[in-house]
Amino acid sequence: MGHELKISTIPLLESSSTGTASKIQTLGNIIVSVVGTGILGLPFAFRIAGWLAGSLGVLAAGFATYYCMLLLVQCKEKLASQELTPETETYGDLGYKCMGNTGRSLTEFLIFTSQCGGAVAYLVFIGQNLSSVFKGHGLSFSSFIFLLVPIEIALSWIHSLSSLAPFSIFADICNVLAMAVVVKEDFDKVISGEFRFGDRKAITSSIGGLPFAAGMAVFCFEGFGMTLSLEASMKERRGFASLLAKAFSGITLLYVLFGFSGYMAYGDETKDIITLNLPNNWSTIAVQVGLCLGLAFTFPIMAHPIHEIVEGKLRNSEWLRKACYKDGENPTLVGNFGTYLSRAILIVVLALLASFVPGFGEFASLVGSTVCALISFVLPAAFHLKLFGSSLRFWEKALDYIFLIGGLLFAAHGTYNSIIGF
Repeated sequence: MGHELKISTIPLLESSSTGTASKIQTLGNIIVSVVGTGILGLPFAFRIAGWLAGSLGVLAAGFATYYCMLLLVQCKEKLASQELTPETETYGDLGYKCMGNTGRSLTEFLIFTSQCGGAVAYLVFIGQNLSSVFKGHGLSFSSFIFLLVPIEIALSWIHSLSSLAPFSIFADICNVLAMAVVVKEDFDKVISGEFRFGDRKAITSSIGGLPFAAGMAVFCFEGFGMTLSLEASMKERRGFASLLAKAFSGITLLYVLFGFSGYMAYGDETKDIITLNLPNNWSTIAVQVGLCLGLAFTFPIMAHPIHEIVEGKLRNSEWLRKACYKDGENPTLVGNFGTYLSRAILIVVLALLASFVPGFGEFASLVGSTVCALISFVLPAAFHLKLFGSSLRFWEKALDYIFLIGGLLFAAHGTYNSIIGF
């Protein structure tokens, strides 16, 4: 079994893991799985690339992610039709059935890395927003991150993630409120005459602008590893592709409009998290603090699959299994202590990594351009080619190779541009 995030590990989706979800429930599950805080970094990507290049980058990322999600479902259906192996439940299972242990290890490593990247991005987001709210109190960005560590360690020890579901909903509400405030600011600037469309660049002179925006967009389309679980949760699976197309069309349009609105409102002053541009009044502070609280309490959901992978690898160790588990299954007192200790160490390591990140925007684009691109484009294309091979039509095979080679080049170029900075 793969250890990546499954439907059952997300509180909001817990009831949808048995193939009974209606179209409306599945649509909600897709939105919850895909949309995250990365959207608040999109206006910065538009500033780097320009409003036209930024829009094209988001549209391209949206289409590519949708198409490659369908490739995964096709691969799963191909394996199911052969009826030689148990049902493919996770991305790791698919990797194993396509490329053996190497495929599973590669898939799980990339998912582990992307989840770590997402968790670090959460901490960076919280740290930057709190340091903005409490400016002048002598606390640095990294200080707020380390103040969170004891809280996050305690939350990581909670066994039932469903108890954190209300905080996940709360964070989503604060996300929507932050977006509404940005759009309101945009309209206020238009009405007051402060804004001039001609001052905003369609395409910037930066060569890396488009890949940077695309990297941020790929990061924003979270939850690619959830594809197979989302499809399996649906009662009428034949309608999944159509429903996914509608969901991605709406989400992509939302991303383009929000990135465009944010850049139009603040132009070259647009910061890597748009909430840092908002006026310093009580309503803005309330939104920022609300966002940080919501993310602090949903951080364990992001970190959960990381813990699962680490603990799964530890359980595979023969001497640890003998020392920490009765009959190889039930954990002893030492085993429980080891679990708590490993989770605490992991949180500390993630906090240390976050404290060295220069900014949310560059980091999110780096994660999107590298591991997310490999998970979302390269692996699906490689698995599809492996399973279908010569039975593919010319244009299908050509598209697979475009995503395979293009994804690798995009990862290399995006990494280079994110590292050298803008």
